[in-house]
Amino acid sequence: MAAPAAAHSAHHLLQLVLSCRKITAQVKCASTHSIIAMASSAEEEFAREYKAKLNRFPRSKTFWDSKTASRIGDKIAIRLAEIGVSAVRIDVGEEMSRAVHYRKMLGPFFSSVKRTGIQVYGAEDLIFLG
Repeated sequence: MAAPAAAHSAHHLLQLVLSCRKITAQVKCASTHSIIAMASSAEEEFAREYKAKLNRFPRSKTFWDSKTASRIGDKIAIRLAEIGVSAVRIDVGEEMSRAVHYRKMLGPFFSSVKRTGIQVYGAEDLIFLG
């Protein structure tokens, strides 16, 4: 998968870390593997929503949804724009290997990143089922 990304010259890798409790987006510099931007649903502004989902009955198995994913996409895109990054790439194989219920919720994430003006190379190859 490195050849198509090299053709687009996106030197930053967007990685998503997903669990039933939170979603984290991080962008790494390809040459140094250091994280240059990060956004997570564990941040302060999401705490009230998280507590509400934690204490609700009947209990939910996931504590984030596509709306939260979209807001995380907005936050990471704004942080990337602030430091001057205009394009990132994703590992399509990794994204396609995710469970279907996670892929359904990630469509709005990638849409919000693109809407903010950051190009996401590899996202056009993804199939969102929702």
